Amino acid sequence: MVTTDDTYQLVWSDEFDYTGLPDSTKWLYDTAGNADGWGNNEAQYYTIAKKENAWVENGVLAIHALKEQVEGKDYTSARLNSKETWLCGKIEVSAKLPKGRGTWSAIWMMPKDWTFKDGNWPAIGEIDIMEHVGHNLGTIHASAHSTDYQWQIGTQQTNTIKIADVDERFHTYAWEWTPEVMRAFVDDQLFFEYKNEGLGESKWPYVKPFYLILNLAIGGAWGSEKGIDEQMFPQTMQVDYVRIYQKK
Repeated sequence: MVTTDDTYQLVWSDEFDYTGLPDSTKWLYDTAGNADGWGNNEAQYYTIAKKENAWVENGVLAIHALKEQVEGKDYTSARLNSKETWLCGKIEVSAKLPKGRGTWSAIWMMPKDWTFKDGNWPAIGEIDIMEHVGHNLGTIHASAHSTDYQWQIGTQQTNTIKIADVDERFHTYAWEWTPEVMRAFVDDQLFFEYKNEGLGESKWPYVKPFYLILNLAIGGAWGSEKGIDEQMFPQTMQVDYVRIYQKK
């Protein structure tokens, strides 16, 4: 997907046109939920600045999940948060996803200055641009979570699209966010739309800046519904670019 709407302009990007650890002026390593499995009983330990888990080379960011024991966890991986935050815009991420059973890769957004220790999810809101679990290969999920619309009670605003070769080539996962509507796309194909009902923040908490998250989890309540294939490691989520556009 290439944003050609001339009402938008590129305001932030990482083209990964360098070699080394992810650009520290753009990304933070998030480890705040390691101790309790991020509230999802996830099996991985997210590391900080460990090249074996997150490395940029040949124009691509690779997030690797490895089978190794660290701090009581059986796997390691990486979770990167953007340092910048945005209120509304278009988010485009080109990525190739892992396929192994037990993987849970995601491109998503959370509000500024929030951590899992705050305990006030989902009231603060969550935007899921792309979620993919390895035991359901090729099914891409997009969702918006809030107090009234959340997965625990089965009311989340969500939809799926089937993409046959998510693990074989790069696809562009995009999210359009305005005060009136949110839309999700894969390669320009619209498959999810959620309109602001005008009924307050319990349904539309997307009135503050959010940051972007790139991560590859292992296991968890959803990721390990059909177990974890311990013979599949390492598994990798690759990202070719991240581009953020906003209205001029």
